[in-house]
Amino acid sequence: MTAPASQASARPALDTVEHAAETPDEVQPYAELGLKPDEYQRIRDILGRRPTAAELAMYSVMWSEHCSYKSSKVHLSTFGKATTDEMKKHLLVGIGENAGVVDIGDGWAVTFKVESHNHPSFVEPYQGAATGVGGIVRDIISMGARPVAVMDQLRFGAVDHPDTARVVHGVVSGVGGYGNSLGLPNIGGELVFDSSYQGNPLVNALCLGVLRHEDIHLANASGTGNKVILFGARTGGDGIGGASILASETFEDGVPAKRPSVQVGDPFMEKVLIECCLELYAAKVVEGIQDLGAAGISCATSELASNGDGGMHVWLDDVLLRDPTLNAGEILMSESQERMMAVVAPDKLDEFLAITGKWDVETAVIGEVNGSGRLTIDHHGQRIVDVDPKTVAHEGPVYHRPYARPSWQDGLNADTVSGPDGAARLARPESGDELRATALRLLTSPNLASKEWVTNQYDRFVQGNTALAQPDDSGVIRVDESTGLGVALATDANGRYAKLDPRTGAQLALAEAYRNVATTGARPLAVTDCLNFGSPEDPDSMWQLVEAIEGLADACRELGVPVTGGNVSLYNGTGEPGQIDSSIHPTPVVGVLGVLDDVAHATPSGWREAGESIYLLGTTRGELDGSAWADVEHAHLGGLPPRVDLAAEKALAGVLVNASRDDLVSAAHDLSEGGLVQGLLEASLRFGVGATVSLAAITERDGVTPFEALFSESTARALVAVPRGEESKLVDACVARGVPVVKIGETGTEPTVAADSGEALEVEGLFTIALAEADAAFRETLPRIFG
Repeated sequence: MTAPASQASARPALDTVEHAAETPDEVQPYAELGLKPDEYQRIRDILGRRPTAAELAMYSVMWSEHCSYKSSKVHLSTFGKATTDEMKKHLLVGIGENAGVVDIGDGWAVTFKVESHNHPSFVEPYQGAATGVGGIVRDIISMGARPVAVMDQLRFGAVDHPDTARVVHGVVSGVGGYGNSLGLPNIGGELVFDSSYQGNPLVNALCLGVLRHEDIHLANASGTGNKVILFGARTGGDGIGGASILASETFEDGVPAKRPSVQVGDPFMEKVLIECCLELYAAKVVEGIQDLGAAGISCATSELASNGDGGMHVWLDDVLLRDPTLNAGEILMSESQERMMAVVAPDKLDEFLAITGKWDVETAVIGEVNGSGRLTIDHHGQRIVDVDPKTVAHEGPVYHRPYARPSWQDGLNADTVSGPDGAARLARPESGDELRATALRLLTSPNLASKEWVTNQYDRFVQGNTALAQPDDSGVIRVDESTGLGVALATDANGRYAKLDPRTGAQLALAEAYRNVATTGARPLAVTDCLNFGSPEDPDSMWQLVEAIEGLADACRELGVPVTGGNVSLYNGTGEPGQIDSSIHPTPVVGVLGVLDDVAHATPSGWREAGESIYLLGTTRGELDGSAWADVEHAHLGGLPPRVDLAAEKALAGVLVNASRDDLVSAAHDLSEGGLVQGLLEASLRFGVGATVSLAAITERDGVTPFEALFSESTARALVAVPRGEESKLVDACVARGVPVVKIGETGTEPTVAADSGEALEVEGLFTIALAEADAAFRETLPRIFG
């Protein structure tokens, strides 16, 4: 859109390529755009001159930490090296594209990915969270898939901090408002409160899409003469440099460009964009496609050109603008939402335009693929960009940041809840009354209480394909109505564990998500991750990141599930580097996808019928360091997290998947935070059916105390409810796979306390908790805190 002559005459002269070559000493604001002096000099060396203002804008956003992964790239390659040919068997598209694509059988595929929108969500919680959902949904659209579900992993500061409510209300409203408007079910996630996230909340959003194998689309611009088309919302001044630069700096005072404007989302425009894209794909009029997220047009043009086999020329005047006063750099950096870029053959252009016209989606041909090997951009008839697109998109700085085990790590690990002789260092409940009170305090603590105050703000069942959703262990979505084929998704992380040992913490996150998927009866198949850490310029945080990546890669190889893609979010810290509290708890969020042949067999996490046998699968050890008990009762974090036993996790998953398929279990619930008693209460509260259990078999076999049996967070464990007549088959299945199994009780009970009424959880010889009492407190915790 060319400005009127009166506006053009008032506009300062463009910084053209020719002008840049003639004015090598002109001072440029590279630091304000987040570039270091050596990075700016490298750009000059690449170009053989100083960059134009537009080129500087492009390099600054594309070389930001958020877009270039310059501090993590050398370590992320570990995932590829750990992926064996066997692990690639179901992998149709892997790391490097907008999202991974996995074959789930019968010609169906799913694409899924998790990404962060952390810093924008602190600055402007509603729009930060909303556009985080919108951005990950567009990643899924760009693969050729229909988005069918979303999930969210949320972490906020201390519940009693005066700023926490602002962020919580805004983020939850943003996630729900955008997802609900798109008509996408929100099927699960996590909600955690911890003071380490006070100034750096984590808002990680995941989207799942469904497609046929032949519908996969990739982001590349090939074919000389093909048209480059920008369609969707107009480009405005919102989000200029938003996620790309904002996510690449801390919030410390004095940091340049630390708070660019946050993007503003329009979910109704995105819904139209989804349907428009799907029709374009069905008509086979798209050669390549890319969503516009972080770095906007800078990213879409440079990545499409870099991934292609030629070059690209763009006429920036033809970009449709909401704000005609934007200069070239601002247009290139804008992260306005709900925009897509497509590469279309000339003979398909009219059909493409007819479809976008049908959906009232504004469309502009802004460029053309050529054989130059260059990305060139003209504005007002003058050349303002002339670069090798690979140097912008894929050949940015790669840092080998120094990292070392923190000086405070040994002290943290030595601070266990038990002394060297096994004696308790922190007071433990012993009597039945004390155990009962402790169990209720954990159940009603903010991190273990019911999340329905949040999840009830999300539509979990829209589209009619949700088989399971929160509070079940995994969300389950039907893919094929005729066969019942579907997928399960779970996302997990435990920053407390990762603080104690980032390598083990990452593996435990994977193990829990893997286990959660298996409890529904789904075969774990693939992984996505979002690695949330502190500043890569702090050797402590960098060590945590490297340890987590290596640990996760090793565990994925052992479990046979490949990482298909994900996100790294760094600079999540505001403290003095080198201190124990310099940044957030290292939080590697891991999402695991599993496949069910028929979602009708998906197993819920709670029991529905009285008189069924309850079995505990797995071994309990006295593992309480980093536990919910240590946190809630003693505000303590120290020692070492539970041990990882991936062979045991794999064996357990095998039992759970087959037992679900063969209807040997009617309920299955993994044990994690809060231990056995939390699992028993959650399984009982799920459908309001109580249980009577005994700890004797556990304490005798595993050599633990009743307290440890109830509150230990040992992994590779699950509770199952077994219908009458199926017990021997389940036990045989466990024995065949070497999974420890013990019957601990039965579902359904009448309370032994006269004042109580209805169902209860009774731990024989110790205590009884009436479900009505527990349920009321369980559901009331978050509404009481946040209103």
